[in-house]
Amino acid sequence: MLAGCRQQQMKRCVDEHNVVVDDSFCQNQPGQQNNNNYYHPGGLGFFRYYYGGMGGYYPGSIATGGGFAPVSGASYSTSRGGFGSSLGGGEGVGE
Repeated sequence: MLAGCRQQQMKRCVDEHNVVVDDSFCQNQPGQQNNNNYYHPGGLGFFRYYYGGMGGYYPGSIATGGGFAPVSGASYSTSRGGFGSSLGGGEGVGE
């Protein structure tokens, strides 16, 4: 990795089983927010952001190797993009 060129970490909306869901489930929901968990009205469960780790951005992917809180100094993206990006893994949050 080039000095000063840090790769953005993934930030994905996941359900209670760490399955990636559409980002809209974590944004501006009318349900109750509690400790960064978004409880969806209608009994659809709760959703929260998952930071870093591996897996994809697409709904149905499994997020692993990261955590539920952002790491200070890390940069996060809610979509894939930029030069050299790949859908595959990412760097773990704690690395």
